Amino acid sequence: YVKRPTAQEQSLFSGERSKYLVVYPFTKSVEWYLTSAEERQEVMKGHMRIGHAYPQVRQLLAYSFGLDDQEFIVAYETDELVAFQDLVRDLRATESRRSTVRDTPIITGIHRPLGEILGLLSGDER
Repeated sequence: YVKRPTAQEQSLFSGERSKYLVVYPFTKSVEWYLTSAEERQEVMKGHMRIGHAYPQVRQLLAYSFGLDDQEFIVAYETDELVAFQDLVRDLRATESRRSTVRDTPIITGIHRPLGEILGLLSGDER
């Protein structure tokens, strides 16, 4: 539904890391896919408008058809969990929510440099 990704929608795996990474599976309903592409585009415009109101939350949407039970993996990166919570609340109030089948569990992690993670795993806390 996006013609050209914005900076907010660029890869979460490039550039400077934010403190939090939030990931969850996402599945749309059969009815969603039976709706015309034009109607889906209109619904998604409202959804994207809300997302763009939260520039402090970066997003990556990865298609995962055939890899598991979900259709997408959604990942967000932010330094502000309250902003992420507000974003999710606002997105759940949009028309696109009607076609959401699954968007849980939501997994939240804290970014750590690789060396620090290895130290924590080995018991050698740094």
